[in-house]
Amino acid sequence: MKTQTMPEVDRIAANKAAIAARRARARIKQALRSGEITPEAVLDASMQANSAAYSLRITDFLLCLPAIGTAKMPRALEKLNISDKKRLGGLGVHQRRRLYAFLSDRTQRKVTPCLTVLAGPTAVGKGTIAAYIRENYPHIELSISATTRPPRSGEVEGKHYYFVDDAEFDRMVQNNELLEYATVHNTYRYGTPRKPIEKLSRQGRSVLLEIDLQGARQVRKAMPSARLIFLTPPSWEELVRRLVGRGTETSEEQERRLATARVELAAQNEFDEVVVNDTVPHAAERVVELMSTAEEY
Repeated sequence: MKTQTMPEVDRIAANKAAIAARRARARIKQALRSGEITPEAVLDASMQANSAAYSLRITDFLLCLPAIGTAKMPRALEKLNISDKKRLGGLGVHQRRRLYAFLSDRTQRKVTPCLTVLAGPTAVGKGTIAAYIRENYPHIELSISATTRPPRSGEVEGKHYYFVDDAEFDRMVQNNELLEYATVHNTYRYGTPRKPIEKLSRQGRSVLLEIDLQGARQVRKAMPSARLIFLTPPSWEELVRRLVGRGTETSEEQERRLATARVELAAQNEFDEVVVNDTVPHAAERVVELMSTAEEY
């Protein structure tokens, strides 16, 4: 029996349609993360079989919501009694009703976070965003690290760093007084003291900690209530341009950092929020907005 094959013209058309659908779903996910469209609007649109939202996976939908990462998404699915294989268009009446209620509940229940962590890949601009927030949003407190290195010219104790010796740093580690710590360049140690952050939180102050990916993971374990924000570039090409444009690394070092950045970008679903660093003022504004409230679920 002769096997029927799809005509070439139909195959090309089908491939183009599939690519267009993936791009449309990607646009929806980006719009959800940036706040340009509400989750309820996407859920409404998924009722139409010809919409991109119809074929959006429930897992992708949830991961685009504020304060839901890969660790919390399974719990949300269990609460909703929805399979992780479902697409929005395939939700039953009762599943859809529960999802609407879930979204409404998240909107109404808000609490103040004790700490916000800003992390992201190399050259994405974490330090620039943190500096902009320090200068333009004086109500935001930036976390101050402890370090074993000596002060540099112009650095002030308690403003730029807490300068401690190795014995004191060891004591802080042993007494669980650091949310995270690391040795930099195999020389000096840096860490985030817990007590100042807890004191500021009790005073109702918002605290921002700008740190690398490994440090963010340590903070998540040490202080699960912390909100983690992942700063991402507008595109991979833009990240490359920024790194190369700095002119501070050799070509070999640039390649090493870019390889690391690829791995780091893949970790963004571990975070509660994703902010695109398109422009410094806009990204900083978005970070500050997210710091104002943290949603429970």
